Amino acid sequence: MARSVVKCTNCGKPNRLSPTAEGVPRCANCHQLLPWVVDAGQEDFDAEVTASVPVLVDMWAPWCMPCKQVTPLLENVARTNSGRLKLVKLNVDNAPDIAARFGVQGIPTLLVIRNGNEVDRLVGAAPQPQIEGWLEQHLPDGMRAGNAR
Repeated sequence: MARSVVKCTNCGKPNRLSPTAEGVPRCANCHQLLPWVVDAGQEDFDAEVTASVPVLVDMWAPWCMPCKQVTPLLENVARTNSGRLKLVKLNVDNAPDIAARFGVQGIPTLLVIRNGNEVDRLVGAAPQPQIEGWLEQHLPDGMRAGNAR
């Protein structure tokens, strides 16, 4: 399985993350919750979207300007929701079968996956407050508005 490297927002140490269905990632050095951001491909997508927290899937392509505008917003959402959310980025040019499986016809497309099933989607570039508002309804009640820590 592929591993992603995530830099701790607290101490700055890089941490290797592998797909896991249980728990949430913490820094090996300072034990703070890590932003769970990974790139997935055709071979590891199903493993990456299996998680104990809601998974936000970003269907994007490198030539897509709206996708490039949304990417930093999504990474910020993942940082502010460390321990509550996993962000999986999927380049649809490299994984057309997965894009077809979810019926993606326009990008960027954001999917919320829970227990392996799509529960909602947002198509097109949206501002961060809209993404956060849309996503909040999919976070467990005890984890909203900073209650996770």
